[in-house]
Amino acid sequence: MRSRWSPPRPDVVLRLVVRTFSEVCLTAGTLIVLFTAYVLLWTGVKADRAAAAERDRLRDRWAASAPAAAPGPVPSPGTVPGTAQAPARQEPAPAPYEPGRAFAELYVPRFGKDWSRPVLEGTDPEPLKKGLGHYTGSARPGGDGNFAVAGHRRTYGDPFKDIPELRPGDTVTVRDATGWYTYTVRAAPLRVLPTETGVVAPVPRRSPFATPGKYLTLTTCDPEWGHSHRLAVWAELTGTRPAGSG
Repeated sequence: MRSRWSPPRPDVVLRLVVRTFSEVCLTAGTLIVLFTAYVLLWTGVKADRAAAAERDRLRDRWAASAPAAAPGPVPSPGTVPGTAQAPARQEPAPAPYEPGRAFAELYVPRFGKDWSRPVLEGTDPEPLKKGLGHYTGSARPGGDGNFAVAGHRRTYGDPFKDIPELRPGDTVTVRDATGWYTYTVRAAPLRVLPTETGVVAPVPRRSPFATPGKYLTLTTCDPEWGHSHRLAVWAELTGTRPAGSG
């Protein structure tokens, strides 16, 4: 005789549903914790290693290309020292930076006495995983116009985490193959929209500057864990010295 099928008791069904839901929540929670650890810790470790490697390669290139001490000028045959010389030949415009390659270091004492990051060409995701990114087309360090730099606020080493702490009078120093350039912050960080690209213009909009000059702009995301806005900080060149001066 065939047995008759009977539906499971309601309490059994309830226990099965609760157990399944608990397992799903536990799995989801574990994944969230692992992802958070990856974002907060592992991307920072990778970024610090990448930044250190970029910095070492950059310093090696500078050391290899440093000119030896040259003797004093020797008069050309047939010339007399102190007489008028032919006008110096105009130097060609410097070649553009290679995309994704470090060309400078940036120091911000406000972030810590040993704080520095390499500056790479471009603001695509890859350069920003290794340091700071130079807005392509903006000025060179110490040059006329606006030397504009972007960095992550959080993740990948949190390079610009403390940008809100910058205040007028703080200094930012940039070093490249030829010199050291000290910029002085002229205004507290300003919150702007991502569409306000004029903040990195040669004369940055909404900045304290109204005429052409030699400026620095630092940008990062805002809020700290979002990207709906940007923070912009503007500084003005106040000092230069040759690269060999230390």
